Amino acid sequence: MARTPVAGGRPRGGTEVPRGRTRWWRVAALVALPALVLLPLLVAFVGIVFSEDDDRGEGGRASERVPCAEALAFGGAVLPAGARPTGGCTVQGFQDIHYSAAFRMPRTGVQDWLIHTYPDAPQPGAGFCAGEAADLCLDLNHAAGLPDGVEAHVVRVRVVHEDAGTALVRFTAFTT
Repeated sequence: MARTPVAGGRPRGGTEVPRGRTRWWRVAALVALPALVLLPLLVAFVGIVFSEDDDRGEGGRASERVPCAEALAFGGAVLPAGARPTGGCTVQGFQDIHYSAAFRMPRTGVQDWLIHTYPDAPQPGAGFCAGEAADLCLDLNHAAGLPDGVEAHVVRVRVVHEDAGTALVRFTAFTT
C-alpha cells in the first residue's frame, strides 16, 4: 500500500496536511513571549533582594545618626551628668519610630538618674532582663511608669556594669 498525503492514511474523507510545513514559529512565540515578559521582573526582584543594606531594620529604612539628646528626649530622658556617648545615637523609622542610644556613666549614678527621669516607674532590677546580658533592666510604657507627654510608646533601659566605677547604658525608645 502506498502512502498518501492525506491525514489518517485514507485517500478519501481526510484533510490534507502539507508535509514539512509545521508552524514552529507559533510554538516558539508562545514560549518566548511569557519568558520575555517575566525575565525583567525576575531581574528586578533579584536586584532588590541583593541590594538590601544590612543597616536596614524591620521597617525597611536605614538608621540615621542623630544627636543623643534627641534620642533620649524621645523617651523622656536627658543625658545624665558625667555620661559619655559611645558610638552614635540613631533613629530608624517608617511607620514606627525607633531611637537608640548608648552611653557610659558613673555606676553609682545610674539608679539616681533612673529615679529622677522616671519617678513613677517600677524599681529596676535584673529580674526583668529575660535572658539578656544586663545587670539592670527597666521596661516602661504609658501604663507602667512612662510620664505623660513622652512621644515614645515604650522605653527600654539596659545597664551593664563594666567595672567597679563604670556602667554601660543602652537606651531604646520606640512607637508601636
